[in-house]
Amino acid sequence: MTACSAAGSYRGRFAPTPSGPLHLGSLLTALASYLDARRNDGRWLLRIDDLDRPRCVPDADTQILRQLEAHALYWDEAPRYQSQHLAEYESALARLAAQGRLYACRCTRAALAASAWPGPDGPVYPGTCRTLQLPFKDQALRVSVADGLLHIDDRIQGQLQRDAATELGDFVVRRRDGIIGYHLACAVDEAAQGITDVVRGADLIGATFAQTVLQQALALPMPRYAHVPVLVDASGHKLSKQNHATPLDTAKAGANLWQCLRWLQQAPPAALRGAAPAELLDWGVAHWRADALRERHRQTVEAGP
Repeated sequence: MTACSAAGSYRGRFAPTPSGPLHLGSLLTALASYLDARRNDGRWLLRIDDLDRPRCVPDADTQILRQLEAHALYWDEAPRYQSQHLAEYESALARLAAQGRLYACRCTRAALAASAWPGPDGPVYPGTCRTLQLPFKDQALRVSVADGLLHIDDRIQGQLQRDAATELGDFVVRRRDGIIGYHLACAVDEAAQGITDVVRGADLIGATFAQTVLQQALALPMPRYAHVPVLVDASGHKLSKQNHATPLDTAKAGANLWQCLRWLQQAPPAALRGAAPAELLDWGVAHWRADALRERHRQTVEAGP
């Protein structure tokens, strides 16, 4: 067992968006979170992030569940569908409003593109509407982020920090169309499911900083975080549904898992290359070392660009 949690107290999760089938990049993240949970004698939960209905594909959630089962990645409790918990998100939104932390934003996408400055995790909103006191109706709502440095002790990336004003900025917690923002829903979900450890892709480091701001504002428990490297294609772009990544071939589940174990720096033996998914997972749990990924990350940082 690793030192991050006591036996039986660990609760991890995998939270796909049902905008299409899983691909190798999403399998990599699912596998890392699964192995970390099982190695710590913990529970592995599933959440379906289906708030953004325009992006959701009919029956994609069912396809995702079947893909996970084909890779012997079985979850421990009934999946949590975000669309079934709107009242919880609205309650959190009301608490932020009562604290005076929300303001309406009327900026269009064009205005945002013209005014935002680049940050380490994407464009940073300059606070254009913060003092305008616009009515909330039919507007996006942003949370005002206090100045100062934000810190995360990441189990893989090490010590991370962001300047709240210049590198994070005020972010959306409810969209203009009424859809609850990802960061708010995720912060509420982690607490509702009792999540102690979040293992996910390094492309979500910026999201983690935003979510920790909300966790503090709402007095929610803060999980431990571990951000694994993301898979990229030949051109250096992250494998994603938006980039038309190839869906997982469940007929090659064992080969998929073996390859993901290699990408996770776990060095599976060549003899397991043709093994069944359950056998590969048994080996993966017994040999899981998150510190191998941390060491690889350290070497990459020291090597430079």
